[in-house]
Amino acid sequence: MALHEQAVGASDEWYTPTYVFDAMGVRFDLDVATPTGGAPWVPAAAFISKHMDGLATPWNGFVWMNPPFGGRGALEPWLARFFDHGNGVALVPDRTSAPWWQKWGARADLMLFAGKKIRFIRPDGAEGKSPAQGTTFLAAGPMGVEALRNARRAGLGLTTVPEDAPLPPSGVRDETDTLSRGSET
Repeated sequence: MALHEQAVGASDEWYTPTYVFDAMGVRFDLDVATPTGGAPWVPAAAFISKHMDGLATPWNGFVWMNPPFGGRGALEPWLARFFDHGNGVALVPDRTSAPWWQKWGARADLMLFAGKKIRFIRPDGAEGKSPAQGTTFLAAGPMGVEALRNARRAGLGLTTVPEDAPLPPSGVRDETDTLSRGSET
């Protein structure tokens, strides 16, 4: 179990480090799962805290989502809402064999597998230890795709397109997004 997940039941307060946002090089309209006390380093115009219930509050624009990981099945309502919204970037643990990961990963327009394990930030500002597994970023919509391509170019990780993902609105894939697509570039 990842160190940031050992607090399940105690705390979901683990924050995404600044370098992740720097690599994406975008500004979000809304952070839909802001930690208690806010997250001023997240480049978003508006924030929904857990006290406001990000699953019940309306979402608008280009969203950032690092949801509370919680226990078994806790991510599914967040991912359902994220893909129904269709415009943003979501951070999830690399659990590629989990049924929820297979279901929701297939809906992404682009995925980025972080090249190294992300040391999440604790509420006291200290960097956590290396988690047991890595992190996947899921893009929904063209702005999310561009954010993950920026992150790839900045060295954050490796991108791929799920086999079932539709072509982007432009009808053109970036040649480096086609790890599982072969000659379909």
